[in-house]
Amino acid sequence: MLKMAITLAALLAVPGAAFAQTSEAQPPLEKREKRTDAPPISAYKIILVGDSTMAPGSGWASAFCAYHVKSNIACLNMGRGGRSTRSYQAEGSWKIALGEAAAPGYAKKYVLIQFGHNDQSTKAERWTDLNTDFQSNLRQMVTDVRAAGAVPVLVTPLSRREFRGGKLNNTLAAWADAVRKIGVEMKAPVIELNRDSARAVEQLGAVESMKLAMAEPLPEEVAAGKAGTTLRPRPAPESPPASTLPRTGPRGRIVEKFDYTHVGEAGAKAFAKIVAYDLAIAVPELSSQLLP
Repeated sequence: MLKMAITLAALLAVPGAAFAQTSEAQPPLEKREKRTDAPPISAYKIILVGDSTMAPGSGWASAFCAYHVKSNIACLNMGRGGRSTRSYQAEGSWKIALGEAAAPGYAKKYVLIQFGHNDQSTKAERWTDLNTDFQSNLRQMVTDVRAAGAVPVLVTPLSRREFRGGKLNNTLAAWADAVRKIGVEMKAPVIELNRDSARAVEQLGAVESMKLAMAEPLPEEVAAGKAGTTLRPRPAPESPPASTLPRTGPRGRIVEKFDYTHVGEAGAKAFAKIVAYDLAIAVPELSSQLLP
């Protein structure tokens, strides 16, 4: 009796196993429609190229791919933390992205390009001059994408969420202007992420917009936001030592930090929604493949 109870329990744990001997694996041939070939698919590809505000774990692009494209779109997030228009090309990431853009089999391919945060940096391998090589780098990227057989779409840089005297301090406004200039000059579509993310952050205010960050703010950071001027971003916490990581399975880690630039899940979803809307406006031919 005990043996039978164990056997029944094992069968119940596998749905349908008890009936595998008697049920049909599929309807008989005479009950199936006459077989035909499926029509060719009209598939699209979107490649997202940029910095940490786009990258997995700290940016908006993975949420865009997860929630705002239909299954006919292959969506690839190639955003990488700490990159500028200069370093993304120098390290070879741009060459890899162009290889993806040149891949055959798609009705149309699009490359969304968003830089500015690290071009603004002072670090040796990152910084570019706003009025010279930042713009020439963008021109070259637009040219390269077209040569690869894809459509370049420029994205103005995501606004930071810093406030001064109760007003948003949009430190990337001039960089957004430069992106717009290249868009007009090269006749490339432009997604107005800087403008629309700045509006969204202004509407939320200094304190509410802190909820878009990767980590929770400290009480003193909240107090400063309420007073109208956010504190300087604090350093990121150290990565956990390797000894604390599991021995098997995924061992990669993204250090969650509170600042006014990077985004957590709530921020990623909020800004990805803006990008989807703006992309449908900038590239109307894609609108039927994008989800609100």
